[in-house]
Amino acid sequence: MNGQFDPQQHEWAGHERVIVFDGACNWCNAWVNFTLARDPHAKFKFGTLQSEPAQQILKALRLPADDFETFLLLERGRVFTKSTAALRMVRQLPGLWPLLYAGIVIPRPLRDALYDYVARRRYHWMGKSDICRVPTPAEHERFV
Repeated sequence: MNGQFDPQQHEWAGHERVIVFDGACNWCNAWVNFTLARDPHAKFKFGTLQSEPAQQILKALRLPADDFETFLLLERGRVFTKSTAALRMVRQLPGLWPLLYAGIVIPRPLRDALYDYVARRRYHWMGKSDICRVPTPAEHERFV
């Protein structure tokens, strides 16, 4: 992060946890659906990487603003990316999902290499939509 970006001052900082994902990616949307179905206490809010607030974050973090390498997890004023974001996310789901957080002991370069492998192939495996996900009326309050 550069010194000009303070995630605690970002407009989404008022939310305890925001998952910022590629709204046009079918793989990413499947993970949003997965999380929505397993987050009965609505711990997570969701925003798309294509949105202006997310674009500000990507620019500040010097991440690609149109060829998305990662999703972001904004959590209590901190920003997490790639495998760390994914592990921190599943840690907060009910059931046995938090057991996957044990993967945090794997060195980050190895975890992120696996993450990058999947990220590079996600459009090939599940496709890409021409438009971002539009939340249903029931989901609307979960999206920022």
